[in-house]
Amino acid sequence: MEVNEKNTQMFMYLAGSFEMSAMIAMGKIKNPVTDKTERNLIQAQFSIDILDMLKEKTKGNLDEYESKFLENLLGQLKLNYIDEANKDKSESTAKDKPEPESGIEKDKSDQ
Repeated sequence: MEVNEKNTQMFMYLAGSFEMSAMIAMGKIKNPVTDKTERNLIQAQFSIDILDMLKEKTKGNLDEYESKFLENLLGQLKLNYIDEANKDKSESTAKDKPEPESGIEKDKSDQ
């Protein structure tokens, strides 16, 4: 195997590892260790940030395929992250809303 080909495979493996970590942390994939779906958006953001840093540090050193791969991977992760973050917002908004009143109250004197 040629060195450049080997480096491309290792780069993709590294990026894929952080992608998998982010997807598990977002609860999109079961954690293979615990066999449970768990969410930790702070951990997910950390994995995405590492990939963003990798993109910046390797700028100009990746071939077109590697660059597109990383760009697409980051785009997909960021969209999934936004989706999960919005779920938290909508869940907290739903919890904060008071129960709608039915307009029917029991007369306590009838009991």
